[in-house]
Amino acid sequence: MNRHNLRVRILFAVLAVQLVLGATVATLAATNSLPFPGKHGSPDPVPARLKADRFDAGRAWRLLKLQLSFGPRPAGSESSRRLAETLRRKLPHGRFQAVPGGLRNVIGSVPGKDPHRIVVVGAHYDTKDIPGFLGANDGASGTAVVLELAGRLKPREARPTVVFALFDGEESPAGTPDSQFEQYGLRGSRVAAARYPHAAAMILFDFVGDRELRLPRERSSNTRLWGKLRSAARRVGAIGAFPLASEARITDDHTPFLSEGVPSIDLIDWDFACFHRTCDNLSAVSPKSLDAVGESVAQLLRTL
Repeated sequence: MNRHNLRVRILFAVLAVQLVLGATVATLAATNSLPFPGKHGSPDPVPARLKADRFDAGRAWRLLKLQLSFGPRPAGSESSRRLAETLRRKLPHGRFQAVPGGLRNVIGSVPGKDPHRIVVVGAHYDTKDIPGFLGANDGASGTAVVLELAGRLKPREARPTVVFALFDGEESPAGTPDSQFEQYGLRGSRVAAARYPHAAAMILFDFVGDRELRLPRERSSNTRLWGKLRSAARRVGAIGAFPLASEARITDDHTPFLSEGVPSIDLIDWDFACFHRTCDNLSAVSPKSLDAVGESVAQLLRTL
C-alpha cells in the first residue's frame, strides 16, 4: 500500500470516529445525560429518571413559572400580596398567618394518621428587594416544591400531620446590611416557629432548583433527620444530590425552629452563582432538580 492510500484511509478512519463521537454527544445532550463535570467538578449528580413517582416535576415547574409571572416579589409589595392570595388557594386548608409589619405567612395542612404529631415543611415566597430580581431559585423553587408536595399528599397517607408553611419576610428589608440579616430577616419563620414549638421535625427548602444541584448537609441541620433524608433519597434514586458532606452553618428559616428545639434541616445549595443577582431567573433552574428534591422528601414524610 502506498503512502497516499494509507493517509486517505487514516483520514477516513479519523472522520468516522469523530462522527460517532459527535452522534454520541448529541444523544447524551438531548437526554440531559452528558457525563461532563459541572460547577463542582463532577458529573451531574441528579439522574434523568428516578425510581419513584410520587412527585409531579412538570406541575412543580409550572408552579415555579407561575410565581415568576408576578415579577419581583419583595415582602409587603403588591405583587407579593397578590401571589400570597394565589398560594393560599393552592394549599390544602390554606389560610393566612399574620406577621408583624403587615406581612403574611401562608399556611396549609394535610392530616396524618397521628393528629398529635406535626411536621412542618416550609419555604419562603418573598424575593430580595433588588430591581429586576425574579428569584427563580431563591424563593420560587422551594415554594413550588412545597405546593406540589401539599397537593399530592393524601390525608392520613403519612403518620404525622404535615403543616405546609410559606414564609413571608425571609429576606431582610431593602437598605438593611447583609450583616444584620439575622436581626431583620426571617420575619415569617419566627412567627411560625413560635406557633409550632412542639413539632416533631421541620424541613426547609431553599435554593433547591438550580441546574447543578448539590445539597450537602447545612452544618446546623439535625444529623439524625438528615440521615433519614439521605436514606429516602437513596430509595428513590436521588442520593447523588445529597452528598455525605457538611458545609457552612447558615442562618435561614429553619433557625427559629432550631431555637425552639425542633429537629430541623435546611435543603440549600449555597454554592449558587446567581445568589441575589438578576441571573437568578428561569435559565438558572431545572425541573429535574425539583424532582430529585420532591421525590426524596415525599419518601421521607412517609417515614417520620
